[in-house]
Amino acid sequence: MDAVSELLAGVRARGAVFRQTIMRPPWALRMASGAPLTLATMVRGRAWIVPDRHEAVPIGVGDIAVVRGDAPYAVADDPATTPSLVVTSADYCPRAEGVEHASGPTRTCGAPDEGAAVLVSGAFERRGELSERLLQALPAVLVVPAGGIPFPSVESVAEEVAGDRPGQQLVLDRLLDLMLVSALRSWFDNPDADAPAWCRALDDPVVGTALRLLHEAPARPWTVADLAAKVGVSRAALARRFTALVGEPPMAYLADWRITLAADLLRETDDTVGTIARKVGYADAFALSVAFKRLRGTRPSDHRRPKPQQWRAG
Repeated sequence: MDAVSELLAGVRARGAVFRQTIMRPPWALRMASGAPLTLATMVRGRAWIVPDRHEAVPIGVGDIAVVRGDAPYAVADDPATTPSLVVTSADYCPRAEGVEHASGPTRTCGAPDEGAAVLVSGAFERRGELSERLLQALPAVLVVPAGGIPFPSVESVAEEVAGDRPGQQLVLDRLLDLMLVSALRSWFDNPDADAPAWCRALDDPVVGTALRLLHEAPARPWTVADLAAKVGVSRAALARRFTALVGEPPMAYLADWRITLAADLLRETDDTVGTIARKVGYADAFALSVAFKRLRGTRPSDHRRPKPQQWRAG
């Protein structure tokens, strides 16, 4: 399995939230909906993604911005523009500076205007649709230039969002999936991309094989010697090569991989902590709890505890 497939295994949008917004400068939207991952593209005009703790990033027509939602950010015509509206729900079309009142299909905010910027955004609103590994691998803001994404076209996405047809939600779900896959493929094709070391290492014949073995059977009581024997190299050679390419020793990587899987299972299933512990390679709930607290800074039960429900907008 290639790196993109590894990251996207199990990712599938369900009830994706899309919005087309028509805005006249100056405009800025403060995005604080809590959606774990949002994709945005400009149909017309330019914009800036302004994360709280990172540098502002420009996006133009056809570019796709992939934005993690673990911290609020702004989308604006200029990084210096003060947000006129904080987006925390589906209804972000009330009259505000630069943002027109909703008209036409419910997914479109604003009336057509030749001089206005047109932003289309789509969000995975359920965290369970995205693996912890994917969210950890992505930078805070990833922008892929229009030329690197042959499909879907920005025009086709905008047309579907602005329309009202039978089966539209299913089409929008698959469009969001396709936009994310296309963006990640382009990201990995860029040799200068800051992709996770383990993703790059999947292409190595020795380390890539070791990584796949760990991914496929995390509950197995692996040792470096056992893993090296499966790969067909010496223990020392595997440890040295693995650490050089991945950035950490095999067993440290395995521990983090097991906790990543446990985090997904805690969110997505009703299995007991003890059952999850055994699925990912720990003897019991106590052993998993100790490892989880060491690597994530919290207990498994706290990671599972549901947060107050809030509608999330893209």
